[in-house]
Amino acid sequence: MEAALTDHFRKLARYNAWANRRLYDVCATLSEAEYRADRHAFFGSIHGTLNHILVADRIWESRLTGEPHGIPTLDSILYDDFSGLREARTKEDARMIDLIDGMDQERLAEVLVYRNMAGEPLETPISFVLTHLFNHATHHRGQVHGMLSQVPADPPPLDLIYFLR
Repeated sequence: MEAALTDHFRKLARYNAWANRRLYDVCATLSEAEYRADRHAFFGSIHGTLNHILVADRIWESRLTGEPHGIPTLDSILYDDFSGLREARTKEDARMIDLIDGMDQERLAEVLVYRNMAGEPLETPISFVLTHLFNHATHHRGQVHGMLSQVPADPPPLDLIYFLR
């Protein structure tokens, strides 16, 4: 069972990178206007939502590694251009895979002590932190997928089962 949990999160890290690549591939076909248009989503545009996913991933990664992230808000725009954002996303996915590949069962069982963006002290088992991290990205990729349905683009299948097949 121990290997099953580490293998599970390693598979999710790879799925996360796969889904991000597929989504970014379609976003790369959009005009700048379509990509940046306010779609009445929580983070406004496709660009704002993709930035938010990266923001959240970097914040959680910093909590897991103990290194500061320097991100002031959850709606920060880390990259104003698509190509820079895409390159950063690819690098972040690789870092996340490496981070999770380095975790063993004992690390997954540890409780992460951290502060949220409001400065409140919190504690969460690392296995649930990772579950949240991947669930959060899936949630917001789903929003981008929905926004892609509003433009002349074919949203790609992102379901986990497609990745596993």
